[in-house]
Amino acid sequence: MAARVAVTGGSGKLGQAVVADLAAHGWEVHNLDQAPTREGVWPDGHSYTRVDLTDFGQTAEALARIDDRHAGLDAVVHLAAIPGPGMAPNAATFSNNIRCTYNVFAGARQAGIRTVVWASSETLLGLPFTPDGPPPYVPVDEEYPARPQTSYSLAKHLDEQLAEQFARWDPALKIYGLRFSNVMEPADYAKFPGFDADPALRQWNLWSYIDARDGAQAVRRALEHDGVGAEVFVIANADTVMSTRTTPDLLAEVFPDVPVRRELGPFESPLSIGKARRILGYAPEHSWRDAVSNQAVSG
Repeated sequence: MAARVAVTGGSGKLGQAVVADLAAHGWEVHNLDQAPTREGVWPDGHSYTRVDLTDFGQTAEALARIDDRHAGLDAVVHLAAIPGPGMAPNAATFSNNIRCTYNVFAGARQAGIRTVVWASSETLLGLPFTPDGPPPYVPVDEEYPARPQTSYSLAKHLDEQLAEQFARWDPALKIYGLRFSNVMEPADYAKFPGFDADPALRQWNLWSYIDARDGAQAVRRALEHDGVGAEVFVIANADTVMSTRTTPDLLAEVFPDVPVRRELGPFESPLSIGKARRILGYAPEHSWRDAVSNQAVSG
């Protein structure tokens, strides 16, 4: 019998990639979201249920049992949120996101679910980075304290605090937060070659990104990892969005006073995925460079 997982926000950009990846790897997937998938079609054995995750009653019931959908879950992937700053007024973003996360964490606990993977954010590293607000060092990692700069990232910071306390309450709980970089799909890659002209366009997250399919891989590896407790992982692609401007040259130009703790490859992302590689076995498989090259060949 396939392991059953609920994916909140499974209709979103990252959510659909996560649903597809988990289904392809044998999971029985249940999408809990306000809206159906963009395609509106789900393969046999998987389901969509409309759930208002700001309502604890709906959330708890959806995680415990839903009539002909499921009679209990093995895991939860929590992706649902207003997905970034500025998409709603500050207080609305904060209130929606922190409430949804609490409801999912508490609903999972009530349902006896002890595997939770959820979307934290690269913004906790201190984004947006500017010459007047640089990172403390590169490559940036999970080791220094969170530096939320917006109501969105403040809610994510408190989400991480919630996760730590839920893990303290239940030592058997695995609750892994993935600090996703800027999520991209292959359709987004056509604009990437234009970033070279102005490094300032993408300095805010150190020229980094995450292919949605690699983000989905990270989710699956976190679900399947044999561990307990609360952990956070930076999840980015191995390369940057820049075509010809190398990472060492960009850092020297834009952030000349930032300590560089180890040598970086020509196009290596300054967001460190070392912890995710080491603990989860995460290894990015997709690059925008391959997509653009393939488009050029087919064109």
